Amino acid sequence: QVQLVESGGGLVQAGGSLRLSCVASGRTFSSYYTMGWFRRAPGMEREFVAAIGVSPMYADSVKGRFTISRDNAKKTVYLQMNNLKPEDTAVYYCAGSGVLGALRSNQYDSWGQGTQVTVSS
Repeated sequence: QVQLVESGGGLVQAGGSLRLSCVASGRTFSSYYTMGWFRRAPGMEREFVAAIGVSPMYADSVKGRFTISRDNAKKTVYLQMNNLKPEDTAVYYCAGSGVLGALRSNQYDSWGQGTQVTVSS
């Protein structure tokens, strides 16, 4: 059974940092050509945050503040989030895709359950 499990969410003040982790099991991690992070804020559509295939890709809203990385040996993808803003408050989802360079959510076939990130002003 394919499983992605996120951790690292929490409550932080504006300007603070959090590091999200996502551990994969049940499928060869290297078969996920792209690992991504998406988020859904209350009342909003799910949106792309960052992805890593050959090279990292970021939404404009997080560029320069967030860093995505993956450790294939640990079957883990990370999202380092710095200089957090209240508008970053959302449930963050890890996802895996067999498509290299996937940016759209419908290109991802494995999803985690999500982890809540809340940024207070």
